[in-house]
Amino acid sequence: MKYPKEYLDEIKNRLKVSTVVSKTVSLKKRGKEFVGLSPFKNEKTPSFTVNDEKEFYHCFATSEHGNIFDFVMKTQNLKFGEAVKYLAQLAGMQPYMFSKQDEEREKKWNEYKSIFTRYVDFYHNELLKNENYLIARDYLKKRSLGKDEVKKFKIGYIEKNPIFFEKLKKDYNEQTLVETGLFYLDEKKKIYVERFRGRLIFPINNISGQPIALGGRIIENLDYLAKYINSPETNFFKKGSNLYNLDLARKFSNKIDHVYLVEGYMDVLGLSKNGIDNAVANLGTSLTDKQILTLNQFFDDIIICFDGDESGYKAAVRAAENSIKELKPEKQISFLFLPDKEDPDSYVNKNGKANFIEFTNKTKLSIHQFIFSHYKKQTKNNPSSMAIFEKKLRNIANTIKDDFIKKYVLEYFLEKIAELTPYSNYNNKRFYSKRTKSLESTKKYFQESQSFSGVELKEFSLLYLLINNLDLMQANIHLVENIKLFTEFNKKIFEMIIEKLKSGKKFTIQDLNLDMQLSEKINKFAPIKHILKNQSNDHQKIIELLEDISRDLMNYDLEFRIQELESKFSLDMSETTFNELKELKKKQNLN
Repeated sequence: MKYPKEYLDEIKNRLKVSTVVSKTVSLKKRGKEFVGLSPFKNEKTPSFTVNDEKEFYHCFATSEHGNIFDFVMKTQNLKFGEAVKYLAQLAGMQPYMFSKQDEEREKKWNEYKSIFTRYVDFYHNELLKNENYLIARDYLKKRSLGKDEVKKFKIGYIEKNPIFFEKLKKDYNEQTLVETGLFYLDEKKKIYVERFRGRLIFPINNISGQPIALGGRIIENLDYLAKYINSPETNFFKKGSNLYNLDLARKFSNKIDHVYLVEGYMDVLGLSKNGIDNAVANLGTSLTDKQILTLNQFFDDIIICFDGDESGYKAAVRAAENSIKELKPEKQISFLFLPDKEDPDSYVNKNGKANFIEFTNKTKLSIHQFIFSHYKKQTKNNPSSMAIFEKKLRNIANTIKDDFIKKYVLEYFLEKIAELTPYSNYNNKRFYSKRTKSLESTKKYFQESQSFSGVELKEFSLLYLLINNLDLMQANIHLVENIKLFTEFNKKIFEMIIEKLKSGKKFTIQDLNLDMQLSEKINKFAPIKHILKNQSNDHQKIIELLEDISRDLMNYDLEFRIQELESKFSLDMSETTFNELKELKKKQNLN
């Protein structure tokens, strides 16, 4: 049984090759490509490349080449169907089970897609060619939008008394047409009405570029009608899971690391017309976790830029509190506030691309800066108000899922509060008891830490434990002497410490003559120091942590050996290799 092409295409569209490969290989950016050590061969010099734009990986050492499905099959020894299930889960998609329900859903999806494509194409062509649509074309000219933008975004216009339902009814049943959300039944007149009549329509595409919903805007000043409406939710369209223009914007993620998240369709069009194509819009709802996670698949910095009015500011506050939960060390969320009564469309049309980018670089705020600033404005200088202020910020910080980000955001909040209450902080140090990193040094810390692989950071933690607990380690040399390290510098330091420990003589950290830079690196980036902050004298805890690190490093070794054997087995298919592989995987499961 074959998977539907659309299902496989959507997986590929949702996942960059580098996202999938980086689960196995430590990648570094080099120009348009990523490079890393081959997962198919033991090597010291990187020969493995990933190209997101062309959607493939290539290993120059082994000539292995392919897409994300090939990579998962070869590195995890999976069959095609198993690889599809794994990648679908990684992409946040439902598994395709080849059941009757799946077949029926696929049939309905093809009908739904066909109706939307015909609908969008018809009204787009009418806007371009029908002389009776002059009012709509004049409106677009007033908004500085020409034929290029109309064609690029497939904008259409629906007259006030359309009859396209009757045409579609010849090929589709009424229930199917109503289920698209394009039509509804007028109970009084007993006729089916087009939901977007008298409006410009903006096709909302899925990530593969197929229209699945519409946004509509009136072009006359009619107070009794909503200015904008969106398609209702259907089986194939959920507002909180989609973003306008993501299908086009994601194609720029190989060249640009940030994306503008704006409020409206016109904002996206205005930015695009002025050469800023990395923009998407949410669909009239509060920003959702799903939308943030989707954008994080493609971009490292999400710049939220809502209208410069009161409602835009309130929407930004809601977006900040909701999206900070998904903050990660390698990702950023920023806020850009335009002058009062400006929106991205009006601002970029008045001032141009260069000014808009310069304004962004000068005035954008990190998400934690914005949250602090917002609640500080509401705080009065009295104990009760300050207590409420601190409690609110602590609660917001505690919603962050990543422990490292949570720690530094909380420290930023407390440091800023301490600056507001210097007398209280000086006397009893209740608000903030230690000097923390400033915002800039925190940013620098995260940027630097990203240059280390997971195994390097684990090795830093091991070395940190050894260096700071020499007597304890000498008494428990049997726990550390056989641990295997993988990176050359760390391995040399480790071997030197082990040799001293085995000598049985007492020695100090100074006797090791460690390179100062390496010593500082270990002390700065060892993740374990945060765990030991208040437990540095708890020997039992230190031994437990040592055993955990030893087990983790053993698993790294097992993973590496398993990858080597899987590559070998794919070539020789021998029973001996297979049995070796099976034994290693058994050990891995035991650990």
